[in-house]
Amino acid sequence: MSAQQLSDLIRFARHNSPFYRDLYASLPPHADHLTDLPVVDQQEFWAANTLHDSRVLTGPLSEATVYKTGGTTGSPKFSVYTRDEWRTFVTSFGQGLVDTGLRPGHRVADLFYAGELYASFLFVLDSLAHAPVDNVRLPIGGGAPPETTIPTLRDLAAQVLAGTPTTLCRLAEQVVSTGVRLDSVELLLFGGEALFDDQRRLLATAFPRAEARSVGYASVDAGLLGRPVPGPDARVHRAFTPYSVVEILDDSTDEPVTEPGRPGRVVVTSLFRRLMPIIRYPAGDRAEWTGTGPGHFRILGRAEEGVRVGPVSLYTQDAQDAVTAADTAGQVVGMQLVVRRWDGRDGLVLRLATAPGDPGHGREQLAGAVVAELEAVRPLYPESVRAGFVHPLSVEWARHRDLAVNPRSGKLVRVLDERPTA
Repeated sequence: MSAQQLSDLIRFARHNSPFYRDLYASLPPHADHLTDLPVVDQQEFWAANTLHDSRVLTGPLSEATVYKTGGTTGSPKFSVYTRDEWRTFVTSFGQGLVDTGLRPGHRVADLFYAGELYASFLFVLDSLAHAPVDNVRLPIGGGAPPETTIPTLRDLAAQVLAGTPTTLCRLAEQVVSTGVRLDSVELLLFGGEALFDDQRRLLATAFPRAEARSVGYASVDAGLLGRPVPGPDARVHRAFTPYSVVEILDDSTDEPVTEPGRPGRVVVTSLFRRLMPIIRYPAGDRAEWTGTGPGHFRILGRAEEGVRVGPVSLYTQDAQDAVTAADTAGQVVGMQLVVRRWDGRDGLVLRLATAPGDPGHGREQLAGAVVAELEAVRPLYPESVRAGFVHPLSVEWARHRDLAVNPRSGKLVRVLDERPTA
């Protein structure tokens, strides 16, 4: 399927998707510009996009692949692609792989995760198969232990490793500790998480001849987001024109940001998806235009809709629901998610504010209950703690006045990402 005209997509979604029909009910019949449309509310979108009787889909679920996307285990979220949409998705992303440094004949190890309806492994493998340069694909997967992965990489002389930073660093630790040499590795393609300076140092120690670059910017729910831009800053990408439109919106007003260097949240419109339309959908990240080229933007970190801690994704609503379930006495009057990084690992701190005059009785028990609730709906977090990927969840108590707010609007900042990025 080729990219479709925006006006045609809007009309199609209004006519065939009950969710978009209701969302656009107050708009003129011929509204055909993005700025005419409201930004999708993620919580409302996923409440409407149920697995059965979805109000988002534009037709019956009769020909598609179903993938799991971010969310809680109590209310899993699913994203669907028809075969034509998936082919467009992986072909476009595959074209962007040439900007990562992929060369003809490269032997590429796919170390992303497979199974349980997750898309990343299949997505990268299919993107490599549709890339415009020949390559040799090694479908190893992220679940294979380093003890077996390393001999495979050595025996097959893998030149490119593609995976999350967490997977690549776990592999690098094993390489360093065992003294194995993988001299054929010359390119490390990371995706799904930011890559931090301490991780770069570890990767450089394990793979001294390799350069770390972004594999590209995409997600199974939002679709195509950013094609890598060659250069020293791996955070810089450009939109996959004409298959998607990326907007950066002001944090307070939702007005489109046009000038370079002004941060805002990333909103995407997919021009090739019709079964599950994605129109002005928040990608969950913040970015800024760089001014260095047409459509070039720099990813700055997660926005308030979601947060990524090591390999774990969760939404602010997940944490809010955990507090609501645990705080039966109503002690908590405000909450922020604070992501920090120390000793080479990410950690999530739940900053909980109590009302003035609160005596503080039972805080330890409440903190434990909140953590238990959140771990119950996001079991990947405690699993990642046990695997040594992230620090345990912790709670930090504060007053409401201590919570960070947007200096221009006074609105609460839901997520504070205090990790240093390069």
